[in-house]
Parts: sequence; C-alpha cells; structure tokens
Amino acid sequence: MDKREKAQLMDKILRELEDLKNTQSSLVKKIGQIETDNINLGDSELEKSLGDIYDSIVGGTDKVDGLLVSYKEKRDKYVADNGLEESLAVE
Repeated sequence: MDKREKAQLMDKILRELEDLKNTQSSLVKKIGQIETDNINLGDSELEKSLGDIYDSIVGGTDKVDGLLVSYKEKRDKYVADNGLEESLAVE
C-alpha cells in the first residue's frame, strides 16, 4: 500500500467513525422518545433498562468522539508529513 492509498484508507475510517457517531446520536434520540412515551405508561422495567442503555451509549459516544478527534489529528499529520494535501484534494 502506497502513501496515498494509506491516506485514502484513513479518510474512509474517519467517515466510518463519523457515521458511528451519528448512529449513536440517533440511538440516544430514540431512547429519549421511548422514555417520553413511558412517562404516561410508567413501566419501571422500561425506565430502568432504558436508563442503563442510555448510559452505555453515551459512554460509547464519548469514546468515539475522542477517537475521532485523535485519529483525525493522526491522519492530518500523516498527510502533511507525506505532502499529500494536494493529491487528496483533487478527488
């Protein structure tokens, strides 16, 4: 794998991490909707389980956010160190 291919693969991974982040955000919103519906229902099992699931997803989201930031910095450094800015911008 040459340097340009490696940078392109790093870009693909960044897009996938961003997609993962968006998916987690959608899950958090969906849990919020279910919790809102459960206010009228008052099911204690739903309340406890959804709270646990929410906590897990938010913890994972924080980890993905951190990974996304650090991996983007790594990718940017790799691109700059190898003079690939222009060749990748052409795509």
